[in-house]
Amino acid sequence: MRLGNLLGAVGDLSSATAPLFVLDAGCGKGYFARALARCGHRVDAFDASEEALDRARAAGGGPRYTRARLEEWRSPWPYDIVLCVDVLFHLLDDTEWAAALRNLASLVRLTGRLIVTDEDTAVPRARGDYILHRPTAAYRSVLEPLGLRHTEFRPYGFREIEVGFHVFTRIR
Repeated sequence: MRLGNLLGAVGDLSSATAPLFVLDAGCGKGYFARALARCGHRVDAFDASEEALDRARAAGGGPRYTRARLEEWRSPWPYDIVLCVDVLFHLLDDTEWAAALRNLASLVRLTGRLIVTDEDTAVPRARGDYILHRPTAAYRSVLEPLGLRHTEFRPYGFREIEVGFHVFTRIR
């Protein structure tokens, strides 16, 4: 279900004759990276956990895996899609969160998309001591000055989970 929503968020950028250049930031065990590679896209993926990357590599499937932190990843080229699933709301420090978000935004080409997951909420919401859902306005306040416009929210659509895909498109 989440993969279907993600592919919907990629939408009209995808073409059978022109694979997309995709970055899966905070890829974990590589589920989305492998799925997008199976769709024919060229996928780079990174995570801070070497253990997760070992599992991702063992599963195969085509992506190039690297160890890095969200605020550290650099690339000599921009990506059509930068994806960050179920990661940013685990960054509790606002400065670290904003630095990671700015870095991910810097990797998106003109008309490309940054797709991140969080709730579509108007107020911050902590869940336990390891999750902080930030308001959509907080994402906009970081990304709009960098030339990305919030174009869509796609809820996961299962159980009572309020998290979904926020889609930001680079307009300048």
